[in-house]
Amino acid sequence: MATLVIEHPRKVLSEPIAEIAKMADVSQPTVIRFCRSLGFSGLADFKLKFAGSLTGTIPVRHSQVRMTDSTHDLSAKVIDNTVSAILKFRDQLDVNSIDRAIELLRRAKRVEFYAMGNSRVVAIDGQHKFFRFRIPASSYGDAHLFALAAELLGPGDVVIAISTAGQLPELLDAVDTARAAGADVIAITSSKSPLARKASICLAVDHSEDSTTFLSMISRILQLLLIDIMAVGISLGHQGEQAVSNDERNNVQNSERRRLLISHLDA
Repeated sequence: MATLVIEHPRKVLSEPIAEIAKMADVSQPTVIRFCRSLGFSGLADFKLKFAGSLTGTIPVRHSQVRMTDSTHDLSAKVIDNTVSAILKFRDQLDVNSIDRAIELLRRAKRVEFYAMGNSRVVAIDGQHKFFRFRIPASSYGDAHLFALAAELLGPGDVVIAISTAGQLPELLDAVDTARAAGADVIAITSSKSPLARKASICLAVDHSEDSTTFLSMISRILQLLLIDIMAVGISLGHQGEQAVSNDERNNVQNSERRRLLISHLDA
């Protein structure tokens, strides 16, 4: 088992337990015992931490899912592919762009999400999260509606445009309208797309998957992660502002108490 891990690390990371046991010529319980002997809770824990220790992560290949796969095997492959893509995404994050996006959103008068197709659910999730921060937010998944909405924007407003390919003409036109009105645009899309070039800030999702054969899954998850990262960043900023506000209030109260005490002593 150890020889297989050393000589074929990426195969170990990409295959389910049944295939790993077959390649190592051992039983499936032996694979689990091997992982536990190294201090991991099981195969999934071993794969997650082993992938992070490699230079780069394993390539995500949906073609690994075969028509003959059992439910157990296809479940393992979908999860493994997703974990690998997330780790690769983490290593390629442009934190400077994320910082700029969070700062824009903290100052935003209102935030509007524009998305169609598979990205629509990401926009709805973003709208829900921003509502919780008391930021006026709207979500539009219809090309006619977000074209009209973009005309009503102004300076201080922010559009978050979400598209895997970033090539929808209707979305690009709405972004042009928003920018012309003075609004900023944060694009969650491919870094080389037309949408990325039109945006004030691009948060790149450069994962490619064969949506003609399999449902688009991983791109949507990576887009959701970016929404979560921005939401947490905004939350931390709100907590810091609240802490400063509480400190200022306490200082005013303490000053008032000292003033009353001095007045009482002078009397």
